[in-house]
Amino acid sequence: MEELATRSIVDQSAFKLSMRQLAGAVSVITVGEGDERTGFTATSVSSLSAEAPSIIVSLNRGSSSWPVVERYRRFCVNVLTANQRHVAQSFAGFDGRQGAERYEDAQWYRLSTGTAALKDALTVLDCELETVLNHHSHAILIGRVCAIETREDVEPLLYWRGGYRRLSGEAVTCP
Repeated sequence: MEELATRSIVDQSAFKLSMRQLAGAVSVITVGEGDERTGFTATSVSSLSAEAPSIIVSLNRGSSSWPVVERYRRFCVNVLTANQRHVAQSFAGFDGRQGAERYEDAQWYRLSTGTAALKDALTVLDCELETVLNHHSHAILIGRVCAIETREDVEPLLYWRGGYRRLSGEAVTCP
């Protein structure tokens, strides 16, 4: 294979457009307590290890949630159902809400770490922050999963090509 002599510069807009081709589950990450509660919508959540249950979440360090994550060092991943699009939009800031206002149109309960969990979420992962890796504008959060709650009777909310989606059609099985 031939190596390139020089690195090409990738246009940020082209990169963002290409990443929209990755379909992903929509999650709301909740952080803080009381009036310091806040959170953000993320599709950049991934499992890291099952042996020591842990996950990865990407967060822009310019986000208002970043200092709260640093202070509290715990967070909750709430994987949304297809009927919870309004929660995703609120935590993404589409309606102008900030901080604790983002929690207003949904039901929440407190986890053992003190973080808020969304009632009727597809999956709830209560996490303690183990490691932060800074890379350019973002922090890669590695969270140790302390508790899990999962529902099997609902479909996830997906994000693909810049919009929210539902699953449709039959499952494709592998041999």
